[in-house]
Amino acid sequence: VQLQASGGGLVQAGGFLRLSCAASGRTFSSYVMGWFRQAPGKGREFVARITWSGGSTYYADAVKGRITISRDNAKNTVYLQMNSLKPEDTAIYYCAAGEGGGYLYIRAEEYDYWGQGTLVTVSS
Repeated sequence: VQLQASGGGLVQAGGFLRLSCAASGRTFSSYVMGWFRQAPGKGREFVARITWSGGSTYYADAVKGRITISRDNAKNTVYLQMNSLKPEDTAIYYCAAGEGGGYLYIRAEEYDYWGQGTLVTVSS
């Protein structure tokens, strides 16, 4: 499967952005989908994930209450709605797809496919 992330940009603190990740492949609906981010000089960190049906979501504590992950299997797309953005949210955001075999799907090693990333910059 190929993943194409989009929607990043420059936004002021307190603002919002919606990231999208379009996937190719006929079995998109069977994948667990996740978002990770990597800030300058830091490692890649988990942001959120959603199960294949959309029935279960999980968020990192740092974004809980401000960010919502959702998916539209008919459009082969997963979204990340980010509200009340903070300067510390500045990072490259990556979407990822996991075929199965993982557990909580909060570790990068549990994912099999990665998009190219989209840059989010939050100014103070």
